[in-house]
Amino acid sequence: MQDNIQSDFERQWEQWADAAENLVEPRFRLIDRIVEKNQVKVIQAFQKHRVSDFHFAASTGYGYNDTGREVLDLVYADVFGAEAAIVRPHLVSGTHTISAALFGCLRHGDELLFVTGRPYDTLHKVIGKPGDGLGSLADWGVQTKIVPLLADGSVDWDGITAVVSDRTKVFAIQRSRGYDWRPSFTVGEIGEMVSRLKTLKPESIVFVDNCYGEFTEEREPTEVGVDLIAGSLIKNPGGGLAASGGYIAGKQRLVELAAYRMTAPGIGGEVGAMLGTTRSIFQGLFLAPLLVGQAVKGSVFAASVFANLGFETHPRWDDPRTDLIQAIRFAGAEPLIHFVQSIQKAAAVDAHVMPEPWDMPGYEHPVIMAAGTFIQGGSLELSADAPVREPYIAYMQGGLTYAHVKFAVKQALKEFRTRGYL
Repeated sequence: MQDNIQSDFERQWEQWADAAENLVEPRFRLIDRIVEKNQVKVIQAFQKHRVSDFHFAASTGYGYNDTGREVLDLVYADVFGAEAAIVRPHLVSGTHTISAALFGCLRHGDELLFVTGRPYDTLHKVIGKPGDGLGSLADWGVQTKIVPLLADGSVDWDGITAVVSDRTKVFAIQRSRGYDWRPSFTVGEIGEMVSRLKTLKPESIVFVDNCYGEFTEEREPTEVGVDLIAGSLIKNPGGGLAASGGYIAGKQRLVELAAYRMTAPGIGGEVGAMLGTTRSIFQGLFLAPLLVGQAVKGSVFAASVFANLGFETHPRWDDPRTDLIQAIRFAGAEPLIHFVQSIQKAAAVDAHVMPEPWDMPGYEHPVIMAAGTFIQGGSLELSADAPVREPYIAYMQGGLTYAHVKFAVKQALKEFRTRGYL
């Protein structure tokens, strides 16, 4: 009896997968073209700065005269179309990197204005509250304003215009959706935002949280007028090889200020032993366009399969893609949890571990996370997470190979069939 059920599912799965792949084939061709253009961009940056084997040597102590570190910064700046960049394993997460960028730009009495709604949960403590004693932006006298997005997910320009003040110094844009059921913002849309924001406040700084977005399009935000961007190396640009780190890129002076916050005033990016990480960061950057393309293909496939089975997906399979994240809405907490657990079961690492919702530091609701990854927290690798709250949306991202994502989708649907959700 069980063998018959298994055989029925296998036949059904082949039909679902074949239908989805036939449907998304034109989108896959578009992704391949983006991969090729970004791969050439990266290779040409390597060639321009004459990357050589000796640039991969480890440095120690202060890291003086670490030419590998210096060239890495130059390569990143070119790849992102920026004046300067700083790339370091010492930046422990995307939140740490964004924090360094914002603290570098802002001073007591300044105002930070988020124009794309509430930022990602882990930034809430960075923003803080006046007198919280945590060393947050608010504790240092920086006021933060947040303008919610409109109901359709677009920017509320009337709301922004109403709250801009003489103190407004930094406009912040979160490119990716975070834990929101809204479109992520394309590079073209970000470019339009920059034009309008600079009209409102010409001397302002436009900052973009670029996490999950790198290499999903042919251009990056710094190529359309953004002053400063930040991201994590254990997401897209690390190519699945960088063991830790973050990058900040943009205008020369702003990168310098962020570097002073990262280390200390007067030191900045001039020192910092790379401790043997330089090779993997270079190589990860080289691989990143291809691996990001694999992950995006996996998201497009998942969106097609789940939508065909009646689930709401965001973005849809044929929507423009500007990040790795695929959101899928479920009917309740149980299917949400079982979906995330199925992603874990499909991993090559820690597949035997069963994730459960828990009160994770920096988050306001219990969160369940599937992360069977070679790099802890590596979001270019296949992972899924969800705050266990209505409307019960899981956020799947990454996948170093398309085949892995496809296998994980199959495992999730097998679990759903067993539990009667299908």
